[in-house]
Amino acid sequence: MERVTPAKAAHAGDGPVKIGVSSCLLGAEVRFDGGSKRNDFLVETLGSFVEFVPVCPEVEIGLGVPRETLRLVRDYNAPGAVRLVGKKTGVDLTGKMNSYAQRRLIALGRDELSGYVLKRNSPSCGMERVRVYGSSPVPTRDGSGLFAAALMRRYPSLPVEEEGRLSDRRLRENFVERVFAYRRLRNFFSSRWTYGGLVRFHTAHKLALMAHSPKAYGELGRFVANSRRLERHEVPDRYEIAFMEALKKLATTARHANVLHHMLGYLRQHLERDSRDELITVIDDYRRGLVPLIVPMVLFRHYVRKFDIAYLRGQVYLEPHPKELMLRNHV
Repeated sequence: MERVTPAKAAHAGDGPVKIGVSSCLLGAEVRFDGGSKRNDFLVETLGSFVEFVPVCPEVEIGLGVPRETLRLVRDYNAPGAVRLVGKKTGVDLTGKMNSYAQRRLIALGRDELSGYVLKRNSPSCGMERVRVYGSSPVPTRDGSGLFAAALMRRYPSLPVEEEGRLSDRRLRENFVERVFAYRRLRNFFSSRWTYGGLVRFHTAHKLALMAHSPKAYGELGRFVANSRRLERHEVPDRYEIAFMEALKKLATTARHANVLHHMLGYLRQHLERDSRDELITVIDDYRRGLVPLIVPMVLFRHYVRKFDIAYLRGQVYLEPHPKELMLRNHV
């Protein structure tokens, strides 16, 4: 399948930011019933800033369109395992899907993906809460699609989300922020990185990490400070796992407000009383849910440029993803 070419340059460095995606979410008519599940946010909004790598595991293992409905069935001979079978015929496709997933995920690794969007409830692509059938007439909702499970095992730090959850504005922003952060991190460690460069990378993400998890920010800071004591080859993987796990925690209004007050400390000596009071009022309005995050952020970006505050100017938090996505424009 051909990739969807982005209309605009990537936000996180040279070359496109690539995201794997269930093909049906881009409008491809590859579902079991011959239809698609086109997602407007992916196609019309995010697609301007990323390059999609479409994947349909069921078609790519040779199943036709339309085709028999598949489902997950609990394997009582292997505790915790499930099998992928045809609903009517009972044909077992588990081995075929697992072998395919192993090959396809190796190929996707060469694509250097920065994220993946899966089709919810799919026995091949569902991320979580997929129906699993067993001895009870009522299926449980504790499964993951076979391909999705293999993807998350092989690339545990890769930002992965389901299209249904992207309708939640907080989950949507969190996913997109992680995608661009993952790309920046991968770009950094794929270069001839230095320990000093790691300190600068971590410093640039200080406020972003504080908005997600102050505790994780502190732990990562201690890791960076002690990183020279580790074998060099251990540093990238250990930092990546902790960094991406921290960003996975949803930023809250309260933590955003704390970060904004922290930023205000760098501006106090530059601002007149009226301007400082205005910023404090806007931060409080945001905390109370009266204005979206973009309102105080615009004011801060203005003052950072005006007074050339070097530390704040270098903070990814001020623009962690393309502003055209307008992810911070909602209360």
